[in-house]
Amino acid sequence: MKKIPYGRHTITEQDIEAVVHVLRSDTLTQGPCIAAFEAAFADYVGAPYAVAVTNGTAALHLCALALGVQPGQKVITTPITFAATANCARFVGAEVVFADIDPETYLLDITQVETLLATAPKGTYAAIIPVDFAGRAVDLEAYRQLADAYGCRLIEDACHAPGGFFTDAAGQRQGCGNGQFADASVFSFHPVKHIAAGEGGMITTASRALYEHLRNLRTHGIQQIPEKREQNHGVWYYEMQMLGYNYRMTDIQAALGTSQLTRAGQGLQRRHALARTYQEALAGQAFITHLPSYSEGHAYHLFVAEFKNRDGLIMHLREKGIFAQVHYIPLHLMPYFRDQGGWKAGDLPCAEAYYRGCLSLPLYPALSDTEQQYVIKSVFDFYG
Repeated sequence: MKKIPYGRHTITEQDIEAVVHVLRSDTLTQGPCIAAFEAAFADYVGAPYAVAVTNGTAALHLCALALGVQPGQKVITTPITFAATANCARFVGAEVVFADIDPETYLLDITQVETLLATAPKGTYAAIIPVDFAGRAVDLEAYRQLADAYGCRLIEDACHAPGGFFTDAAGQRQGCGNGQFADASVFSFHPVKHIAAGEGGMITTASRALYEHLRNLRTHGIQQIPEKREQNHGVWYYEMQMLGYNYRMTDIQAALGTSQLTRAGQGLQRRHALARTYQEALAGQAFITHLPSYSEGHAYHLFVAEFKNRDGLIMHLREKGIFAQVHYIPLHLMPYFRDQGGWKAGDLPCAEAYYRGCLSLPLYPALSDTEQQYVIKSVFDFYG
């Protein structure tokens, strides 16, 4: 029986040739492929600057550091996300405060965020980290206004959404990660993401100063611009000016990512076609408790809906070789965050209700029409 996962990478001969070219070159890391990938990715999302790092988690960590989130401060994010989104605040000693989700879109509920900000002394909250969950773009314009009003930094977790967009108040499309509203945006190149580099991450921003700071932090805090060093003993000289990390991407990953990026638009179109097929098949079905509306600006990393008897369905699908997945278990109920913040069941009712029924059906560009119809038939078979 052929297994159908919820997500899968696609590697072409072009990708293999790009990696082999690096393997036969003189530089496996800190070479020219990094800058080329950064430039290509910045162009793709419409951002002025991009910084490549080891993974999306490192990207989030560096953003929290570079934007000055301090121990004792608080950071607001959604409970329906991967752990890394919240962990980056803990990495720098800040407290994580979860706000509930909008049950229609599954995105962080901005009204709940505003309530948290308005009922705390100004300066309590250092940052807001909304997530473009499943690929649906957050209205960052509204979040920017809120962040400015309360003196917060704004970090967009766009790991699910390269190529996604929302429409601003002026009717203009604003691409995820374009730097127009967020201080910084982060992306992931994990194998199930739109652009698969094995591992890897990217930070985009419109701030030149932040861009330079991030570049230094990713390489042990070593100043990358000779003119900004305190001294210069010669061509061999380097200068560590702050505590940084080894969060560098390799040229192998960058070459693979650049090659994958050339097909990103095509992959996004295929994801939309698959999402529309699921949407048409599931709309109005009695076993669906909630089906989010189709969105042109959605990047469709995941296709998520809420099902009756989700637990039974997921086991039935696995028996059929279909490995649908749950995204995500609410973070506030994880033992670590429960113990750190005193969270308990009932605190975030929309997120908890969503978790009881949510399921991500297989969605990736290489999923064939025949395979998708098999998935749909298997869902219908379960419900009789």
